[in-house]
Amino acid sequence: MSQWRNWTGDQVCRPVAYRRPHTRRELIEALELAAGAGRRVKVRGAGHSFSEAALTDGVMIDVSGCNRVLDADVAGGLVRVEGGIVLRDLNRELHALGLAMANLGDIDTQTISGAISTATHGTGARLQNISAQVAEVELITAAGEVVSFSAEDADPVGFRAARVGLGALGAISAVTVRALPAFTLHRVDEPLPLDRVLGDFDALADANDHFEFFVFPYTDQALTIRRNRSDAPLRPRSRLNVLINERLMQDRVGDRMFALTARYQKLIPWLARISARFLSEGDYIDHSFKIFSSLRTLRFTEMEWAVPRQDGPSAVRRVLDWIEAERYPVAFPLECRVVAADDALLSPSFERDVFYIAVHQYRGMEWRPYFEAVQAIMAEYGGRPHWGKRHMLARDELASRYPRYDEFLAVRDRLDPGRTFANDYAERCLGP
Repeated sequence: MSQWRNWTGDQVCRPVAYRRPHTRRELIEALELAAGAGRRVKVRGAGHSFSEAALTDGVMIDVSGCNRVLDADVAGGLVRVEGGIVLRDLNRELHALGLAMANLGDIDTQTISGAISTATHGTGARLQNISAQVAEVELITAAGEVVSFSAEDADPVGFRAARVGLGALGAISAVTVRALPAFTLHRVDEPLPLDRVLGDFDALADANDHFEFFVFPYTDQALTIRRNRSDAPLRPRSRLNVLINERLMQDRVGDRMFALTARYQKLIPWLARISARFLSEGDYIDHSFKIFSSLRTLRFTEMEWAVPRQDGPSAVRRVLDWIEAERYPVAFPLECRVVAADDALLSPSFERDVFYIAVHQYRGMEWRPYFEAVQAIMAEYGGRPHWGKRHMLARDELASRYPRYDEFLAVRDRLDPGRTFANDYAERCLGP
């Protein structure tokens, strides 16, 4: 393999070797060979991270072939799977068992190992991120040793580190997820004035199982999305609705429109106002995993920050005000969600409820001034970056925002003293 690119295509590396194991034994052998040759290793998931987390000039290991369900305790809700299983396939396997994940993000193309390693999340005032739904993590070290961490074992710090490990502790070979009995969600999409959404955010977040909203720069309207449990009969989106709104509008109309704005950037405020007028209402009921996920075909790069929940509305206002003051060409909306606190050492929601603010830029367009400005705003709130998204922070800045950062580094020293699982990104964030 001469070159690897992430989903967007803007993170590129040239591994010296590429391995795709299909069993734990093959994964161990690949790691032993790399370590024996003195090569650094990065384990790639589905490539949906926008950061440099997966890049390597050493050995890249693709775990997509390790994608099986290993064991299932349906009564207890514990399902053990290989680290390379994609969330979409995991959701279907769980559904066949009568189970479901408590909460998910809106993308289901990541591997379970990649999703938990970057603290991928959904939304819900009383719900935590995906890594908090993990009961056990099995890692393979550079020496080929199999190490397991769980909430019940004698190494609680190791477990809290391994759940969000940034790929810096070892190769995740298996994950035991804690699932719930399968459930149905009722989704309602409703445009509302932005002032109302920000002013009533706490009430909206607390009144719904899952609440989020999108807002286009240069507009005063937000699209709110409410998802709540329901016992009503299924009323899914029609195939025609999916075809028109996702396949046609995103693949053809949407992508061409964004490409046009990339060339003629003065059109962006006008286009944003037009887009806000056509924010559509939606009302449907389906299995939870189908309601959570959305098809994303437009290619973009992204930055996302977790700020204390009470500071979220103010931070959103400041980002929108900066865009308008600078007349910066941003055609993508801000995406805003809420997540409950958890105890993973490097989780952005470590020991505090957070308001997530995600900003995007269309592929090929200049993103750095925008993202640097957003990062500066979020710093004033002690914002923590989503590990799968772009950020420019280094170790000292990150350590100041995570109360137990040193404990994570100590686990890293213990599991990977030779830094086999390092790259430039890991060294910037965690040190050499």
